[in-house]
Amino acid sequence: MHDILQAAPMGSSPWHSKELHVASRPTASVSRPPELSRSQGPSGPGEVLSEETFHRIIARERKRSERSQRPFVLLLIDTGRTQPGDRQGRLLLDTLSALRGATRETDVTGWYRSGAVVGVMFTEIALESNAVLSTILSRIGSILRDQLDSDEFSRIKFSFHVFPDDWDSEEMDRPSNPTLYPDLEKRQRANWLGRATKRMIDVLGSLALLAMLSPVFLIIAAAVKLTSNGPVLFRQKRIGEHGTPFTFLKFRSMYMNNDASEHQEYVRQLIAGQAKKKSVDGKGAGVFKLTNDPRITPVGRVLRRSSLDELPQLINVLRGEMSLVGPRPPVPYEVEAYETWHRRRLLEAKPGITGLWQVHGRSRVEFDDMVRLDLRYARDCSPLLDLKILLQTPKAVMGGDGAC
Repeated sequence: MHDILQAAPMGSSPWHSKELHVASRPTASVSRPPELSRSQGPSGPGEVLSEETFHRIIARERKRSERSQRPFVLLLIDTGRTQPGDRQGRLLLDTLSALRGATRETDVTGWYRSGAVVGVMFTEIALESNAVLSTILSRIGSILRDQLDSDEFSRIKFSFHVFPDDWDSEEMDRPSNPTLYPDLEKRQRANWLGRATKRMIDVLGSLALLAMLSPVFLIIAAAVKLTSNGPVLFRQKRIGEHGTPFTFLKFRSMYMNNDASEHQEYVRQLIAGQAKKKSVDGKGAGVFKLTNDPRITPVGRVLRRSSLDELPQLINVLRGEMSLVGPRPPVPYEVEAYETWHRRRLLEAKPGITGLWQVHGRSRVEFDDMVRLDLRYARDCSPLLDLKILLQTPKAVMGGDGAC
């Protein structure tokens, strides 16, 4: 029987994570290796890094890949949850031993999940086609089949994950691959109390503001409806936490059936660092946004300058799609123009109505600096910081740049 390793895509893109379906094998002789050591760092080939160290190296490799634009492959080999000394535990040791002959000295092997799933990270690989991945998997599969019998081999699950991963804005579930971000998941689990506190503040704060501002909502709704044709609320697809799309709400500030091509082109230039500041009414140093936009209604100009058009996003907060404080949620064509490191602003914090960007520069700072402010907020996020930002927001709004 011929050996078969077939990669079956889990998504529409050839670079999404894939799981291997393995055909049955003839029985092979099995040699029992000595137990492998669990290294605390990359001290030598063949050693297995601890889960904490391996996750830290994955995070470091992501940042290296963002700078170099060279992808890396994470291969996971799962033998199931094990107990020391049982048959499944010996199977995992055999698997680890076999990897010694299938990996390069520059590859990194470690516990992705201690005692159950081992990972191998292949770096500095030019992924021009599926042939590279097939070669890697075939080599590892061949060596494992020599070490394991047919029954043992059939119980192993293989999956590989490529960074940067593709994001599909049409996918309603999380499009970013959580397997590639074990450190972020662990950080969020460790900060469960802080996240729960933030969510409680969001719910109570949005409910209180909706109740207090209900007369303002009615006045704005009447002004929008009486001065231009179209609905009161503007609904737009935005990209939320982990790249998940949601319906973003604002008071409508533009005429209906307008052309967004000019805005799309300006956003592309802004992200690429090629945009120039636009003067506001011929005054000041200018801002990084379209000014004197003919698509905006007279009432809309007032709403945007005062940021009152943002008030319906309190409903997004109540739904859990946004937070009171966090990065601004981008439109899909903005995310398409992102460099890989820009995505981290959506991975490390839930989008918000206001944030560090709004109170420190707003549309006067370049896009890369805005992203750095978002990442700084994600790193330092706390209820106290949220309170400081909320208190500083009214003063920032008085500056009159308007959000986007």
